[in-house]
Amino acid sequence: MKQQKKKVLGEERRDLILHWLMEEEQPITGTLLASRTNVSRQVIVQDISILKARNYPILATAQGYVFFKEQSKTELYSRVIACQHLPEETEHELNIIVDYGGIVKDVAVEHPVYGDLTASLMIRNRRDVQLFISKMKTTKASLLSQLTDGVHLHTIEARKRETLEEICQALSEAGYLLSTEDN
Repeated sequence: MKQQKKKVLGEERRDLILHWLMEEEQPITGTLLASRTNVSRQVIVQDISILKARNYPILATAQGYVFFKEQSKTELYSRVIACQHLPEETEHELNIIVDYGGIVKDVAVEHPVYGDLTASLMIRNRRDVQLFISKMKTTKASLLSQLTDGVHLHTIEARKRETLEEICQALSEAGYLLSTEDN
């Protein structure tokens, strides 16, 4: 007879989720957290909302949940860039950014009804790009930029200001860059 795994309940489950997120450097999916605690993914979504309401800095990214830690000794430079391209050019755009050593922190669009819509991405390398593109395809989800004829903003980060310049130059050469703003 197969033994049923016991559900981890309430506060104990949220404490475990918080502990796992704080210890892990990589995003953890809601599915994995649900499996570890023997609850549904929807319960995990509710737990994450409760933890966020308690002011824990948890980000929901395309790769999973991340506990936002203060940047280490290395300061990152940040820039907001405006881009426009077709949906099928998204992978190329993201690969340009990460290939030059940048991080795609988020994507934002200005919606005529909802105002500014921003989604955390935290894409750091080609593997993250592939996971993002794969998830978009398997879920048949639409890109935020499809709400605005391809126009969108990214906050990008890099260890050197020169890296941000190189990324912007490469995006401009590809025909994707509309404008930039240093932070």
